Amino acid sequence: MHFPTDINLLLDAVRKLIELTARLCSAYGIDGWRQFGHNLNKTKKLYRRAQKLKSSNSRDEAKKAKQQEILKAAYVSYLEVAQEFIERAQASITLLEQKGCCEMLQLLMIKGYIKHGQRQIDQIKRRVLLGEVIPHSEKVFSIFEEHTEWISKGKAGVPQELGLKVCIVEDQYRFILHHRVMERETDDQIAVSITQEAKQRFADLNSCSYDKGFHNATNRGELETLLDRVVLPKKGKLSQLDKEREHSPEFMQARRRHSGVESAINAVENHGLDRCLDHGMEGFKRYVALAVVARNMQVLGRILQQKELKRLKKRQRHYRLAA
Repeated sequence: MHFPTDINLLLDAVRKLIELTARLCSAYGIDGWRQFGHNLNKTKKLYRRAQKLKSSNSRDEAKKAKQQEILKAAYVSYLEVAQEFIERAQASITLLEQKGCCEMLQLLMIKGYIKHGQRQIDQIKRRVLLGEVIPHSEKVFSIFEEHTEWISKGKAGVPQELGLKVCIVEDQYRFILHHRVMERETDDQIAVSITQEAKQRFADLNSCSYDKGFHNATNRGELETLLDRVVLPKKGKLSQLDKEREHSPEFMQARRRHSGVESAINAVENHGLDRCLDHGMEGFKRYVALAVVARNMQVLGRILQQKELKRLKKRQRHYRLAA
């Protein structure tokens, strides 16, 4: 997927509805879409023009106002053409349904792209023409994978990513015991539930170390009822009691081992999870599960290899002594 902006998401929606509608109309003998290639190029040219224009940084208010008018005019032209093709597609869908079109999946796809296009037109008008700030909750970052989220990592070089967050629970032997695909969830919201689910699968689980993001006012108390030892660093300024707890030998030892989970995250990415090639939420979850299985198989294989290597070394020592 590409980096999302409201205007390129609108182009995606218009491009797909033009292609699909033209194909269906051609199959059912409906006129009006013969020049769909020209229509695509026309839409792309208007998109490129709007994309290249920027607001003026001049201190001259007259120049800034003039540039803003040019920018608005380019956006209006782009939106008018997009709206025209959406209306034409709606009219064509009505004709196709009257003719008894049996391609229900394609009709549903076209209707979905029309809905996406209408939403993007509304948001562009509000942002560019009315000067509104679009709330994050209203934004969509991919019209093809609607579950995609904007993930702000705050790390150098990778300030944000597009996708879904995945939480994993790893044991001391590097096996992944449990995982969850987080759909519009934060770490602190799932801390208790994912621990409960892991505990149900592995009753011997009695200690767990968490990142700071899992901490909130109530999580510690609930987790302490589930586990014998909870290693959950507190966010923000520490009280004297918190300092004593987090500087205890047991706490610090567990925290030093916690960094090992980063290798598991990297390994899961290397086993297929760096980029999901399937479609939809179910496809994403399937990719995650297969990546976890692949990681666990690798860990198991390494353990078996080490056992075999020890056995061979032991046999070699035995032969040397016998000789």
